Order: sequence, then C-alpha cells, then structure tokens
Amino acid sequence: MTTLEPGPVAHGLLLAAGAGTRMGRPKALLTRPDGTGYLEAAARALLEGGCAEVLVVLGAAAGEARRRLEAAAPTGVRAIECPRWAQGQGESLRCGLRHLRERSNASVAVIQLVDLPDVDARVIRRLLGAAGSAGSTGAGALARAAYDGIGGHPVLLGRDHWAPAAATATGDRGARAYLREHATVLIEAGDLAAGRDVDTPEEYRAAGGLDGPEGSGGSGVPG
Repeated sequence: MTTLEPGPVAHGLLLAAGAGTRMGRPKALLTRPDGTGYLEAAARALLEGGCAEVLVVLGAAAGEARRRLEAAAPTGVRAIECPRWAQGQGESLRCGLRHLRERSNASVAVIQLVDLPDVDARVIRRLLGAAGSAGSTGAGALARAAYDGIGGHPVLLGRDHWAPAAATATGDRGARAYLREHATVLIEAGDLAAGRDVDTPEEYRAAGGLDGPEGSGGSGVPG
C-alpha cells in the first residue's frame, strides 16, 4: 500500500488540467523520449512509489487525456474533470482535494504535477519513507521534495491540511502560500531528479520531447 508506518494510507493526486499556454498544447498530452505519455508516466510513478491509488484531475483536452489514460494507465488510476480548471492550478487542487476528502479513506495525499518528466517512483518512495522517519506521517503530515535545497514537487499533504490548504489556493500558485506559512519538512531528492517543470517548446525539446503529432501524445502512448 504505502511506505508510511502502518495505518496511514497515501493516495496520489496528479494535477493535469492546464492548457499549457506557453507550451502551445496541454501538457497532459506530451510524450516522453521512451514513447510513454507524461500523464501515464506520472500516474505510474505515484503508484510504484507507494500510493495505494491515484486521482488525476483533468481539464483542457480532458476527453483525449482520459482516453489515453484509460488505454495506458495501470489499475488504481482514476480521473475526474475539474469544471473550472481554466481558473488555474489552485482550482484543480481544490477540486482534487475535495474529491479525496469526500470519496477516499486516504490519510495523506501525494500531490504531483504532470509536467515533471524526470521525477520518478524513486522520488515518491523517498518522500514517503523519509517523511515517515521524520515523524511527518498521517493526517498531520506536511512535507515536500527538495532539489538542491529548494522545495518542489511532489508535496505530501496530510488530511488535516486539505481544507485549509484548499482555502488558500489561488490562481496558478496552488498551495504555495500555505506551505510557506507552515512547518514543511524538506526531503532532498536532487540526487534522483532535477525536479524542473517543462513549460515551453524549448524546454520540452531539451527534455527529449518530440515535435509534431507524436510529441502531443499521438502514437506515443501504448494502447
């Protein structure tokens, strides 16, 4: 189920609703160098890293993203569409946390973004394991991965924090303000990944992405 101490259950929350304005296409439809979609790879990393289930929040191109996810993602992944996704990442976060609060038994949510292609299961596993060792587990957990000492994603958010974090989430800042104002355990993962997001076509190419139809997921996602 999870690498946390017995009792707490971790669910992944994958935010993949954005239109990718600077990219010129939704990042949920991008493809990695190995041919798998960003969406599928991120969901799989959360599961393999120790999450019992993964909830994916979709928005832009939700129909196509859902089709690809259903064709390629492993068991344990489900998707919802955020009606007001265009208002920013904060709205997607609220939508996802509300769904988990009402329909899951999770004690903690591992919040991840779809546009971090080099963040794999090892980072998730370290975050869950190290947070447990630091005593930041269960409903009160508050931790995040750090890269060279700078906090990034994924973020481990205990159930007690879901409502207040959602209440402060605005625009594309998500829970950034909430995390700054509370004692958040930083788990260094810079030796495993860079943790940089992919926002532009140039960054996408640098990360090994493909141009053209294949680069938007085309034939790149198995199934």
